Amino acid sequence: MLENTFCHVPGIGPKTERRLWRSGVCCWRDALERRAAGVSPARTESLAASLRESVARLDERDARYFHERLPSRESWRMFPAFRDSVAYVDIETTGLGGPGDYITTIALYDGRRVRTYVHGENLEDFRQDIADYRLVVTYNGKTFDFPFIRNYFGLAMNHAHVDLRYVLHSLGFSGGLKGCERQLGLDRGDLDGIDGYFAVLLWRDFRRSGDERALQTLLAYNAADVVNLEVLMVRAYNMKVADTLFAGTHSLDCPASPELPFQPDMPTVERIRREHGFF
Repeated sequence: MLENTFCHVPGIGPKTERRLWRSGVCCWRDALERRAAGVSPARTESLAASLRESVARLDERDARYFHERLPSRESWRMFPAFRDSVAYVDIETTGLGGPGDYITTIALYDGRRVRTYVHGENLEDFRQDIADYRLVVTYNGKTFDFPFIRNYFGLAMNHAHVDLRYVLHSLGFSGGLKGCERQLGLDRGDLDGIDGYFAVLLWRDFRRSGDERALQTLLAYNAADVVNLEVLMVRAYNMKVADTLFAGTHSLDCPASPELPFQPDMPTVERIRREHGFF
């Protein structure tokens, strides 16, 4: 879809882009090989110069170039072009970012394996690992995960970024990550009902008692978040493509969910629920 995109070119908005598509200029190559109907010679040359730069930047795998030029509502278009270098990222914390709050765990999934990082153990490894990826996909990462990561690690986190909160909201889905999952039919099994607040309680329980079962449950929850981000990204992309002229040719197959590296300990979950009055 990225090579069918013209709305990253200065002066071209959704209406002009659709007019180009309808005129038969459906991709960068079309625009570079012939002049679009109704486009002046000066505008044609300006468009061609921008598209030659786009071709070069895509060949260089420069996702940031497109991130900076695409309207935020169209960031989903980058996904297939950089899917082989995408990191689905989610963090858990001790709170919402007040004084003293910190990152407890991070999960990173790249479509092949899940990696997890734990405060006091290997959290610093995230700094090096995230540098291997060109595109990051989150849910609400723009206002939560990225600021936390920047503050904790001192990282710029200037990756190309798709925040699914906004993509899904534009499609009519809201209610947080779990709410969107339910609306789209994703089932978390034993992790159903565990949310961000419960993740805080799991971390506190682990720190207080040293019980690895609480930590394993927290990591299972965190890992489920990033694995489901891939499914949501693909579904959102397909719904967005369906509203273009390329619905039949650009859709993606839904990914198979990998086996999670951690499993929740249900006796621990039930104990914490009783202790904190969830029943």
